[in-house]
Amino acid sequence: MFPKPQPSLKPNTYDYESLPMVKPTGFREYDARWLFEKEINLMGVQAVGLGLATLIHELGVKPELVTGHDFRSYSSSIKYALISGLMAGGVRVKDIGLAITPMAYFGQFALDTACVAMVTASHNDNGWTGVKMGAKRPVTFGPDEMGRLKDIVIDGAFKTREGGAYEFIENFPERYLADLTNRPKIKRKLKVVAACGNGTAGAFAPQLLEAIGCEVIPLDTELDYTFPRYNPNPEDLEMLHAIAAKVRETGADVGLGFDGDGDRCGVVDNEGEEIFADKIGVMLARDLSKLHPNSTFVVDVKSTGLFATDPVLLANGVKADYWKTGHSHIKRRVTELNALAGFEKSGHFFFNAPVGRGYDDGLITAIAVCDMMDRNPDKTMAELYRELPKTWGSPTMSPYCPDEVKYEVVTRVVKRFEDMKARGEQVAGQAIRDLVTVNGVRVVAEDGTWGLVRASSNKPELVVVVESPVAEARMREMFKAVDTVLRENPEVGAYNQTI
Repeated sequence: MFPKPQPSLKPNTYDYESLPMVKPTGFREYDARWLFEKEINLMGVQAVGLGLATLIHELGVKPELVTGHDFRSYSSSIKYALISGLMAGGVRVKDIGLAITPMAYFGQFALDTACVAMVTASHNDNGWTGVKMGAKRPVTFGPDEMGRLKDIVIDGAFKTREGGAYEFIENFPERYLADLTNRPKIKRKLKVVAACGNGTAGAFAPQLLEAIGCEVIPLDTELDYTFPRYNPNPEDLEMLHAIAAKVRETGADVGLGFDGDGDRCGVVDNEGEEIFADKIGVMLARDLSKLHPNSTFVVDVKSTGLFATDPVLLANGVKADYWKTGHSHIKRRVTELNALAGFEKSGHFFFNAPVGRGYDDGLITAIAVCDMMDRNPDKTMAELYRELPKTWGSPTMSPYCPDEVKYEVVTRVVKRFEDMKARGEQVAGQAIRDLVTVNGVRVVAEDGTWGLVRASSNKPELVVVVESPVAEARMREMFKAVDTVLRENPEVGAYNQTI
């Protein structure tokens, strides 16, 4: 028998070293995140591994799994605790070592393994840890699987089995990079800033870009798990500003920024303009839909409205499908619709065949950006960007809201906007044209200006995004309107950044 996990334990005690601790709120919609030592201990991680093994057998898939870990001071120990639990549950584990997350996803194909469990805190602050999991390539767990895993672990409903085993796969990164670079080099001479925020991607991204024919200017590519400058998060303005400064200093053609576990990519143009990932998605959709007309692209609800209105995309027969935010949700939707690609405002891009295998990979995104520029040799990145219809959009803003109440708060906000629409009330001075409630609420005014509120799946936060195709002033009016509704809920705290 394995002990039933406790929701909290006091550190530096007998119980803390003798019992598993797993805070229930760590099980998110599509992966798991905890503050290590405060919300989960090593024995708790072992419990998660045993719970995952139990679930894998329930799902009836072959009990073999590929795992790896990101570059944090504690990630290796967490991975081995997870492996211990998996093996106790009868799973044969293939360990690829230090890796970026898409390397583990690639491992499911290259090693013919159904399941994956990548130990990573992604771009979260030091202190956080987590696991991204799946049992059917290329998709990862969604709410149903995560909910069942939570029940198994929290209830202690484990089943130990014989048959567990461990194998370390040597030199696996070389195999991954060889797969991505087995292609012609680009013809255009591109000077590229490769920014990694001292995260795991620093070990791989510069090498990849050089291999496809780019001149690489490294920025914070040395691995350093203290993250001395900023968190490796290409959605964060601090990292984007640093890339922009390096681009201007060196005269680079483009700046590419990778997050802590390498499954996201941010872009800065040759003039040092930071391009939000949803706009990069529109640019890539334009490029790819010329090669593949009448394609479907899946887009998360945080993203620009241009996917549905851009004249070039419409002329190329593109169908835009707005869907739930989250790498697992978009990945699954891309597979279900056999879409050419999926784009998230956070920088998770999912390229299906013939570009990729359906999972999110920041390095494949970087290749796609370089290919787009290679196919447009007479245009700079800034010129390609300026060809898009103008919109005014905010960064992703995240007011604090406790994990225990954030979904309840979002439910209240959705109901508030639904009531406003039913009563014919205005938002930001105009009638409400549409409400998209597939994931939180996206309220759209008559002129196309919109605002989104949803619960973060990774942190004790809400997510707020606003955009206007009309003017910056309209964007700010929508933000004020959305924020006014949010402030009716006392649980909502300060923003991490605002406009």
